[in-house]
Amino acid sequence: MPAPTETPLLTVRGDLAVTNVGDEAVFDTPMLRDLGTVTYETETVWTSGLQTFTGVPLHAIAERVGTDAVSLKAIAINDYVIEIPDEDWGEGRAILAFERNGKPMSVREMGPLWIVYPYDLSPEMQTESIFARSVWQLAAIDFGS
Repeated sequence: MPAPTETPLLTVRGDLAVTNVGDEAVFDTPMLRDLGTVTYETETVWTSGLQTFTGVPLHAIAERVGTDAVSLKAIAINDYVIEIPDEDWGEGRAILAFERNGKPMSVREMGPLWIVYPYDLSPEMQTESIFARSVWQLAAIDFGS
């Protein structure tokens, strides 16, 4: 995997088969886009009105780095850490959003990366555990270490 050519947004570490900077995988926005994007239109408890989030499914990141981990730790800029089980990586589940309403998110706007679920899809997506896994200002993902 090539090294990022733009500002790095995400550092992935842990049990990885594919890396690009030492024993880590570092991604910039074009690298994340290349994994295939998904867009959710949903309301959140942290914003007003319907929002449009574009990002990468968590399973696409896991596949790109070649991990067989069954959980990940999401680590925010402020060192908030939470474990996210692999059941949340599947289709129609969590995405790693890098755009909100068609624009990159600044740190002030809860970015540059935010783990987002399709909250409006069902009551199952509106639980305290899902909200706790919705990490904004994400800096790193640690697969199984």
